[in-house]
Amino acid sequence: MVRSDPCGGASFLDAERRRTQDGLMSSTFVLVSRPDLPRPTFEALLAQAAESGPVPAGSVLPVAESSGRLVCRIQLDTDESTLREQVEQFAAAQFARGYLAADDVCLAVVPAAITEASRLLLVMDVDSTLIRQEVIELLAAHAGREAEVAEVTEAAMRGELDFAQSLVQRVATLEGLEDRVLGEVLERIEFSPGARELVARFHAAGHLVAVVSGGFQQILDPLAAELGLDHALANTLGIVDGVLDGTVHGKIVDRSTKQEMLHSWAAAHGIPVSATIAAGDGANDLDMLNTAGLGVAYNAKPALREQAAVKLDFPALDVIADLVLER
Repeated sequence: MVRSDPCGGASFLDAERRRTQDGLMSSTFVLVSRPDLPRPTFEALLAQAAESGPVPAGSVLPVAESSGRLVCRIQLDTDESTLREQVEQFAAAQFARGYLAADDVCLAVVPAAITEASRLLLVMDVDSTLIRQEVIELLAAHAGREAEVAEVTEAAMRGELDFAQSLVQRVATLEGLEDRVLGEVLERIEFSPGARELVARFHAAGHLVAVVSGGFQQILDPLAAELGLDHALANTLGIVDGVLDGTVHGKIVDRSTKQEMLHSWAAAHGIPVSATIAAGDGANDLDMLNTAGLGVAYNAKPALREQAAVKLDFPALDVIADLVLER
């Protein structure tokens, strides 16, 4: 039975939480619609999930609303790996028969380590995740090398090139630019849809939000300050006498660094890695997503999307909050 519940089904979830504490529940099935997906379509999908999918027949399925989206969360007496396999099979069947497109819904299995955690840590990539653009391409446009750099960026995000080597190659094209272009680029940056809302919801619930980027600290610092992020790390562009020297100073932030920072920030706050969430879009984020308690591929390249636990294929970054927070 599908039940509409604009308050998020608090009484139902309270009961389910008690069952979890008694050791009867192990994971949570979450279904989130894209904005403006017709309610009958969403409810029909839930009914199908209860008829032939991962949800037991007769389950009460509370439907809440979140920023134009429909959300259903239900804890199930199924271990995480089994439930994840069932959800993937169910989704594949729906897509195969043309009932839904991948960008109509986000389906997820959220482990108990996250739903039961008193404090969570969300770690995100920046370019094409927290923000809509690739900063290196915006900078390269000032040097007349945007197309060349964009091609290398795409190959790196697909996992076809070593990220560190490709970054050195791309940054070299910026040599000679005056550092004033950093301010001009900053003015062009747009946060991804739902980015502000995501950070606000996590902070309001007492959780932490950090970002780690293969981009540049000089651009990231003001963005992190604007959002009030708890941690922010990126590469540092070399600047000498007000001119970019075409180098990166210090250790390059690559996929291994992203994984390391997830561990480091979690440990610094006494948060187990199982209570972390990671989100990104490219191959450079793969280790971080595989390490976190829940990995979310956000409008991702195939190299990442194919391996991520959760695929979020429509532009609404705050869906991550729908997945792990009750409200």
